[in-house]
Amino acid sequence: MVAIGDYNELEIAKEVDFGVYLDSEDGEILLPAKYVPEDARVGDRLRVFIYRDSEDRMIATTLEPQAKVGDFAALQVKDTNQYGAFLEWGLEKDLFVPFQNQRDKMQTGRRYMVYIYLDDSSDRIVATAKYEKYLQKEVKDLTEEQEVNLLVAGFTDLGFKVIVDNKYLGMLYKNEVFRELPIGEQTKGYIKKIREDQKIDVTLQRAGFGEVKDAAQVILEKLQAANGSLSLSDNSHPDEIYQMLGMSKKTFKKAIGTLYRQGQVLLHDQSISLSNQIEE
Repeated sequence: MVAIGDYNELEIAKEVDFGVYLDSEDGEILLPAKYVPEDARVGDRLRVFIYRDSEDRMIATTLEPQAKVGDFAALQVKDTNQYGAFLEWGLEKDLFVPFQNQRDKMQTGRRYMVYIYLDDSSDRIVATAKYEKYLQKEVKDLTEEQEVNLLVAGFTDLGFKVIVDNKYLGMLYKNEVFRELPIGEQTKGYIKKIREDQKIDVTLQRAGFGEVKDAAQVILEKLQAANGSLSLSDNSHPDEIYQMLGMSKKTFKKAIGTLYRQGQVLLHDQSISLSNQIEE
């Protein structure tokens, strides 16, 4: 069967003036002429995304949407009406979010984290802002300090709600974040703690010795790229350190302390330098 809301590899069955028809187990599917590659011929197999058009017919496109069925994504509202909201996702037909799938009434121009699924009753691709129910509740394949993929899903008084490895809901505490994290940003992170209630705390920096070791390597690479000197010191503001190195001030101080004891850097009032740099 054709996977609606996903990519399929289908063979060109015949050419017509307005495009080509692709052969599938569910019958022939139109790929409009504007999406047909110039060198495509009958018998060729094409990778296409399948969705339903405004008349509920299956249709193919070589455009790549920002997300597919089964994905979590932060998408912008293009329009709203009495039935729901319509999200931009890279296709001519916008992605529909019915009112019952919204937390609060969605507003045009704003971005929302949603989960995309195929509605069983209508066989249409729809999205929901109530994405938590599609996340797994029991943590089975994560361990503390493990590196994971994070997707920023929302904000709370404590910090940032993140989706961990496209499976679980995690919390990234704001007092451990030193840069902007907009909804939809994808970044690497680490499991800080898995609680007894299966809630997950995450961090952007590796804990313990591994964190300091990684930070020290970053500092050395930045020093080498900057001709051996950086205008950072113990007195630098945390935001300045994070903007230049992507680490907290606490981690920075531990790392330069390690490098200094190893004889690899020199510490100055307003800067640090490689130890082989000639001081003026």
